[in-house]
Formats: sequence, structure tokens, C-alpha cells
Amino acid sequence: MNQFPTLKKQIQFLIIVTLILFIVSAVNLVTANSLNNFGLIPRELHTLPAIFIAPWLHGSAAHLLTNLIPLLLFMWLTMQWPKSRFWLVTLTICVVGGMGVWLFGRTALHIGASGMVYGYFGFLILAGFRSRQLRYIAISVLVALLYGGMLMGILPSRAFISFEYHLFGFFGGLLAAWAWAK
Repeated sequence: MNQFPTLKKQIQFLIIVTLILFIVSAVNLVTANSLNNFGLIPRELHTLPAIFIAPWLHGSAAHLLTNLIPLLLFMWLTMQWPKSRFWLVTLTICVVGGMGVWLFGRTALHIGASGMVYGYFGFLILAGFRSRQLRYIAISVLVALLYGGMLMGILPSRAFISFEYHLFGFFGGLLAAWAWAK
């Protein structure tokens, strides 16, 4: 079956994602953030594989908790599309967001799931309208109304926040909606 079969399966998947994020953060905490050495540093070739690792790494528990609720909510809403689309969207966001940061980001360590959060956000904003299906349009409108203020996060605000991950993740989500929402 191409759909996430039940709400129960969707919740189980989100619990697994949460557990992985907490385990990685716990290991990072007890090793004095040594896992963050696997983060993404723009234009450093040896960090290129970090486009798949950096979203799992966070600088602190507060950093993780800030990303966790919107990540889980937006992942769950994206799961309302067929399962194969969910995976294509996730991969597109991860690759486009990560490559955008790697190519154009400030020379700094970039970590955290916020690029994925902004990617799913971008997907959810556009995908409903691309699909032309009422239930998906309703999701797009709801996300835009409730979370539209997130758009300010794609602009530089604080030196220690990777607006680049927000920007390129969002762009990856829009690209995914354009490619995969129909």
C-alpha cells in the first residue's frame, strides 16, 4: 500500500524519529557535543555527507525542543500525501537544503532539524494548491494561517542561527511541492 496505512503507524513512525533525535542528543550531551563535528561546514568537501547527518544534530536540548514540535507536526501533515511522496519530499528537502547551505552558507558549523522544518513548511504551503485537491488545499491554508510568521525565519536575524538552512530548506520544500505534489 502506498499510504501510511493508519494514524497508529504514522504516530509510531514519529515516535521512532523522536527517539532517534533524543538518543543522538543524549550521546552528544555526554560527549561534550562531539557529534557536532559531523555537522555541515560550507564548501568543506569532507563535510558534504553531513547534508544527511546535520539535521539529526543539535547544539543543546533547547535547540532540539525548539525544532521538535514543528518537525513532528509538519512531518505528520506531509504523511497525508502518499507514502512514496513523503519519502521523495523528505529526500528533496534534505538534499536541496543541505546542498544550498554547503554551496552558499556562511563558513560556520550548520546543524539542526530546522532546515527540515522549513522544508516541510514550504512543501505544505504550496503542495495543496499544486495538487488541486480540497483536503490538501485545506492543509496548505491551515499551515499558512497558523505558521505563516515562520517566513521571517528565512531572513538573517541572529549570528548563531543558520538562516541559510531555513532558506534553502524552505526552497527545497517548494521545489518538492512543485515536483511531487500533483
